Amino acid sequence: MKNLSSRYAPFLNLCNAISIMLVIWANHSKAETKTILAFGDSLTQGYGLPAEVGFVPQMSTWLEERGISNQMINAGVSGDTTAGGLARLEWTLFQPVDLVILNLGSNDMLRGLNPFLTYDNLNKIMEKLQNHKIPTLLIGHHAPLNYGASYKEEFEKAFAKLAIKYGVSFYPFYFKALMGPDQVSPDVQRYFQNDGLHPNAQGVSAIVSKIGPYVVRALGS
Repeated sequence: MKNLSSRYAPFLNLCNAISIMLVIWANHSKAETKTILAFGDSLTQGYGLPAEVGFVPQMSTWLEERGISNQMINAGVSGDTTAGGLARLEWTLFQPVDLVILNLGSNDMLRGLNPFLTYDNLNKIMEKLQNHKIPTLLIGHHAPLNYGASYKEEFEKAFAKLAIKYGVSFYPFYFKALMGPDQVSPDVQRYFQNDGLHPNAQGVSAIVSKIGPYVVRALGS
């Protein structure tokens, strides 16, 4: 019996080693799954789109295809302003997250709200996220010139100033991937739904392909 045990000892040791490696690999994989909170308005929520082709599922798939295991939480609320986001932030942070993609402000602009109010609300949101020690990717927005040059400048500057103040990752313009030299050309409009405000599935795909690398860097991956 002793000789039999000795004969199979190397095999048993190998099996034990493989078992240990599998346990370590499983725990490592679980630990490497990134939890990402997408916090925003209808652009985050996926307004007008089938659930599987909105910003959150497309971004999740984009990351998975690049080897980044992730769990994305869709915290987008259609029509939400920066004030609305500020009001619901604390109870939205119901679990630890590795990154927040903050995408608010477009409805402030559509309503013509004072850019200084937008800045103030986003500043309070950023302060709370910093207090929670949560890395953040801030998404910026542009205002059209029909609001006036001064409004446009102050509104767009608000996002850049906050990114610098808090030292966070920053993507200056959510729709950048869709905008050519002529922002009202038919070629641009094919990326939007009939309302001309929300991207269609093809538009979201283009947006995700540009924002995705910023998400990867913000995760430190």
